[in-house]
Amino acid sequence: MSIRTATASPTPRTRLSTAERERQIVAGAIRFFSDRGLDGQLRDLAKNIGTTHALLYHYFPTKQALIDRVYTELFEGLWKPEWEELLDDPKLDATAKFNRFYTDYAKAILGRDFVRILVFSGLSDHYIPDRFFVLLRERLFPRLIRETRRHCGVTSRAKPSARELELLMGLHGGIFYIGLRRWVYEQSVHGAEAAEHDEDHIRDRVKGYLLSAKDVLYPAAPTAPAKPTRAAARRKP
Repeated sequence: MSIRTATASPTPRTRLSTAERERQIVAGAIRFFSDRGLDGQLRDLAKNIGTTHALLYHYFPTKQALIDRVYTELFEGLWKPEWEELLDDPKLDATAKFNRFYTDYAKAILGRDFVRILVFSGLSDHYIPDRFFVLLRERLFPRLIRETRRHCGVTSRAKPSARELELLMGLHGGIFYIGLRRWVYEQSVHGAEAAEHDEDHIRDRVKGYLLSAKDVLYPAAPTAPAKPTRAAARRKP
């Protein structure tokens, strides 16, 4: 009498919708490009995410089309309109605005994929940094310069000068450098592996920037008169 060995039937493959398949490809491309850079070949990407080269081209006919989608998802997709509302809030002072903005901004952008893809593109075609810095120059830097002037008692509405932008880039670039050390150099940030320590470093950098802005950029700006003490007020005739 023969005994048949039961064999497990193969698990049916889940059929993804068009939108789900596209999201899978984009997510895989982000991981792939953050590991290998934007020079990575699409044939290798297809193998890496378990699909065919032909199917990849069905969704993204060119590599540039896929890079455009990665940029939209990873860079423009992380931008929050609430940041602009925060910086435009007249009830908050500059210190509060800078600290709140950069703390949340760092949490959003200092991830491995964002940092590494930005650097890889900067080392090759500059496409992603060029696009991202247009966004920063249009929607962020003018607001930060305006708040810096306000903090220093300057009422000018002139276009930001090169000196103002360069000093601001010391702050902005210093915060990005936290992610650079962590995800490119693979070094701890002053011994702090956990990202919750970033907030302390950000507050220190913001304070240093605002303290230096007055002396470096606006030494002739008027200083608001100090409020008289009670004793001085009693001495007045």
